[in-house]
Amino acid sequence: MSITALWLTDFRCFEEASFEPDPAGLTVLRGENGVGKTSVLEAVAWLATERSFRGAGREVLVRNGRPRAVLRADTTVAGRGVLFEAELPVDAPARVQLNRQPVRRRAELAEGLRVSVFSPDDLEIVQGGPAGRREYLDDALVALHPRHEALIDEAERIVRQRGALLRQAGGRLSPEIASTLEVWDARFAASGEALASARQALVEELDPLVRRACAELSGATDDTSVRLRYRRSWEGALLDALERARHEDLRRQVTTVGPHRDDLELTLSERPARTQASQGEQRTVALGLRLATHQLATAGRPEPPVLLLDDVFSELDHSRAAALVAQLPRGQVLLTTAVDPPGVVSPDRIVEVAGGRLVGTGRS
Repeated sequence: MSITALWLTDFRCFEEASFEPDPAGLTVLRGENGVGKTSVLEAVAWLATERSFRGAGREVLVRNGRPRAVLRADTTVAGRGVLFEAELPVDAPARVQLNRQPVRRRAELAEGLRVSVFSPDDLEIVQGGPAGRREYLDDALVALHPRHEALIDEAERIVRQRGALLRQAGGRLSPEIASTLEVWDARFAASGEALASARQALVEELDPLVRRACAELSGATDDTSVRLRYRRSWEGALLDALERARHEDLRRQVTTVGPHRDDLELTLSERPARTQASQGEQRTVALGLRLATHQLATAGRPEPPVLLLDDVFSELDHSRAAALVAQLPRGQVLLTTAVDPPGVVSPDRIVEVAGGRLVGTGRS
């Protein structure tokens, strides 16, 4: 799986830009800070997921003063060419086509492009609140098993609609509200239990891979210090937990238990990584999470995802940079950097990013 060509129109700072990455090796996008290097990776990732890995809305993705942005990419999967076309209006839903056919679910995009993204913002998975860790798990679930997208969407939809009902109740449990809550509770119990179980199974798969990746990144002699554990926000059956929490839910007008309240617990030597690990240790854990996810996404597949490395070497010393490179499976890689990449990196192609253009696309 690889990108053979990418075109950007009115995306971020780019009026018109295009380039052809090396189809099977490492392409380095080099330029000063703020010139749009990350935006190129963001465009690739958006085509694969219909989301910005920087958390940006469409109004930010479209160049100032323009009504829409347009993205196009040619990809190759198992020797078959696939054409991606996306139109991102400022004030309307995005439209995406795959080989000229409308895309109705994000999971369909995996037929032509899958990506693994490493970004400095990954540190927030460790340092931030539970929502970021839940998002990491759900993104990984969809990347590994696209069928989970429908389950995640269903659980999120029920939480929104149940919340609207609780606000409508205004703290009072009328017979009509109670009857409707029972319907939503039964549906949420089914989808919520299934989502939590899928997340927990994923965490159990990731746990040994993250330990091994962190040990190799830090040069440790064992892999026993990092631990992952999925923490549910309820005990027992979710339907029973919803019934027990009904009074509190009515009082607060929100759903207080369910997978939307769960967390991924990260510990380092039995200490909470979020609050008691150094920033260097937290960065290692974040890299370990991404490496483990990429390894799972690569295992058992004929072609690995396209790897997007956004300025990941700027905060790593030589030994950790070398360890990271050693753990990356072979495949197409796009790397951004403001300086020459470290010596352990051997680019197959270098693209200079400057002035809203992608230039110098010859081999290094």
